Amino acid sequence: MIAEFLLPDLGEGLPEAEIVQWLVAQGDDVHLNQPIAEVETAKAIVELPSPFAGTVSALHAAAGDVVEVGSPLIAFEVDAADSPSGDVPEATSAPAGHVEPEPSLPNLVGYGAAPRAAGRPRRRARVLAGTDEDREATPTIAAQVLHDAPHDAVTPLRDDVRDERPRSTPPVRAYARAHGVDLALIEASGVTGIIRREDVDRFLADRTPAASGASPADAGRVSPAGTGRGGAERETRVPIRGVRKHTAAAMVRSAFTAPHVTTFLEVDVTETTRFVANLRADRRLDGHRIGIMAVAAKAVCLALRVEPTLNAAWDEDAGEIVQYHYVNLGIAAATERGLIVPHVADADRLGLVDLADEIARLAQTARAGRTSPAALSGGTFSITNFGVFGIDAGTPILNPGEAGILGLGSVRRRPWEHEGDIALRDVMTLSLSFDHRLVDGEQASRFLTTVGDILREPGRALLFG
Repeated sequence: MIAEFLLPDLGEGLPEAEIVQWLVAQGDDVHLNQPIAEVETAKAIVELPSPFAGTVSALHAAAGDVVEVGSPLIAFEVDAADSPSGDVPEATSAPAGHVEPEPSLPNLVGYGAAPRAAGRPRRRARVLAGTDEDREATPTIAAQVLHDAPHDAVTPLRDDVRDERPRSTPPVRAYARAHGVDLALIEASGVTGIIRREDVDRFLADRTPAASGASPADAGRVSPAGTGRGGAERETRVPIRGVRKHTAAAMVRSAFTAPHVTTFLEVDVTETTRFVANLRADRRLDGHRIGIMAVAAKAVCLALRVEPTLNAAWDEDAGEIVQYHYVNLGIAAATERGLIVPHVADADRLGLVDLADEIARLAQTARAGRTSPAALSGGTFSITNFGVFGIDAGTPILNPGEAGILGLGSVRRRPWEHEGDIALRDVMTLSLSFDHRLVDGEQASRFLTTVGDILREPGRALLFG
């Protein structure tokens, strides 16, 4: 019996996903819930588990394809008794080469995503130097290498290597895809067998003629005249997709929907920096990295008790203001794939140590490209720390659906009035952007000064119980 698996809605309401790589091949035996593919949505890279136990009979898309939700992704040869529906159509009941999908077959979210469009997945056009005969000889490789790669740089893979999944981390895979490199072509330099970014750079450099003198870092740089340094191309075009595409759409929607207002406050955070230093020196807190970001996050949760209007959403369709009685605190994280904002669920119920641990976990997961779709939606208020990049202040754009976002600037040692005298103190600038439909200036100011008071004197947190 043939059972088709349709690409499911991954819980984000997104219409499509890109196949990063297949973890199985045609003819492989798979068991229930075995990972079969890595797919990249506009928010994260996720593994798809198999909804069937059986043998892979066909892959309907290749790595790099963009597949619409509800389109056939993979076909399995299964026993009728193993089918969740108990009545999987036979291969002979449909035209040759295709079997109609069973509407009730399970997926990751429910029991089937309704197809949004008929037809096959669309394939991005790629161009490869060389003859048609060469491209037919190595179709998989040809689809992955750079469009301007020298023909002699494309080396056919051994059969044992072709069937083996290249080992690397998600950021490295994203870096390789951005440069049009198939990881199956790269040999890991370390003893672990894991392909690193340096291996990708070395592979790119090896394919660049020695006379050019160009390095991978030179790609896309514009030279003042001629064809570029050493004859290199003067520009690089990167497809707008994944996180960058989603972030751009979300920021434009937010900027032109919610009336943004930003207010600033300079705060003497010397006592907080001392407080953090004392916590780090406490052996009982070994293994917990508590920094000023965690203290600011706790201060935000406490300040939202004072001004709950900033923990709300504007529901245009319903004509209602949604007031949240919990805080899902979004933490903006810069990754190689772009900016994402995973949230700490029920952050207001966590103590300082647990909150610091959750922030560290979110950052690590985001950098690895493993943030779950659930963690990327449902936030109620966000924090962005542009101070780590040496920036003092900014005007952060609201995360869509949220009423406020707090920006943390750099902590700088500055002359400051202290107890009637001038002293060198640790000073930080707080930047609060808010939705003026929901929040008035008075409420925003009260919230910001409450956060500032706690950062100025961490002991004030005790006033909130």
